[in-house]
Amino acid sequence: TVAAFGSFRFVIKGGLAGAAVYVAYDQGLLGSGTQGAEALRKAQEALPPAIQEWTSYIGWEVRTLPPIPKIDFSPSDSWNKGVQTVISALSVAPTRACEYTVEGWKYVKDLVK
Repeated sequence: TVAAFGSFRFVIKGGLAGAAVYVAYDQGLLGSGTQGAEALRKAQEALPPAIQEWTSYIGWEVRTLPPIPKIDFSPSDSWNKGVQTVISALSVAPTRACEYTVEGWKYVKDLVK
């Protein structure tokens, strides 16, 4: 029964992970930077009404909740910065590899002496 329970937990976790990936794909979060920015804008518009509805359902007063922080994040800018960093690292990789090889041989020669 313990093995069956472990298998059941694995299936549940796998289903939740699959659903999360599907929702992210469906909302455009796995697409281009423009699609990600649009999905973030939609989330920012939908979040306050959803919180209002949820708090009224529970019976909390909205005034007791802190204001929702303003998210100023551009997925396309972050993506571009990441691409630039990777390309920069790849462009200096041959030079760095040669430098590290020379330093490594020098270190080995000093150990052999």
